[in-house]
Amino acid sequence: MITRCYLEITNICNLDCLFCPKTERKLGKLTAEQYDAILKKISGEVKFLYFHLMGEPLLHPLLPEFIEKARGKGFIPILTTNGTLLEKAEPIIDALPHKVQISLHSHEGNGKENPEKYMHDVMTFSKKAAEKGIIIVLRLWNQGGYDSGNEEILRLAAEYIPQPWTKRYDGWKLAENVYLEYDNMFEWPDGEKEEHREEEVFCYALRNQIGILVDGTVVPCCLDSAGNIPLGNIFTNTLSEILSSPRAVAMFNGFSRHKAVEPLCRRCGYAAVTKRFRKE
Repeated sequence: MITRCYLEITNICNLDCLFCPKTERKLGKLTAEQYDAILKKISGEVKFLYFHLMGEPLLHPLLPEFIEKARGKGFIPILTTNGTLLEKAEPIIDALPHKVQISLHSHEGNGKENPEKYMHDVMTFSKKAAEKGIIIVLRLWNQGGYDSGNEEILRLAAEYIPQPWTKRYDGWKLAENVYLEYDNMFEWPDGEKEEHREEEVFCYALRNQIGILVDGTVVPCCLDSAGNIPLGNIFTNTLSEILSSPRAVAMFNGFSRHKAVEPLCRRCGYAAVTKRFRKE
């Protein structure tokens, strides 16, 4: 079973983050029929369904319905958002996703003013959602990058959930079901960048994660934002057929030998900068 499927219900976004690679793919949103077809195809094959890849999922008018359907079909739904549209996101709370991950670093990455309004919406939503049992992860994935506003973000968060907070290995537990998480800023894989010529490379792509783009293209992970490694299309193939394709098998076996067979994987800043997947 694939643990995580990153499903792009839309590749349209309302921001222009400096750290984001953007997309040159045709913009679109999944229809209800397309979404139902995807759930049918991956049912029993995927555990966690992440509404995340490119785009801002809260721009999709059917997101609450999509979350409820995912839960009803046995998936564990997780939402990732930039947090700018949470003021009117009460239906998301009612849909009861398992977790909502809010990328606080997107605010500074856009040079936005009025962090007070932004954090008011984020923290008000977070407290309401946490009371319903939804896990909230506030992300500051900008260490070593656009992080000059982090202290202000923390100060504003403390106005809604006063300190002391509980220290964790990756940040803080602010309250029951509310966490703040730090991580390094990283460069997205880019076919034009120089390869990271590591002797050993390992990744969990195709072992415990896949991505599905808005047009149905299946990619090995959530960082293949441009669809550079298309493995098949979920609308025309079964997931089993896609994962057993020659290209997918070559990738899987390559990582088993600690080798990246795809050029894009040899240019992956996520693994290279953080050393997350290196096997010692």
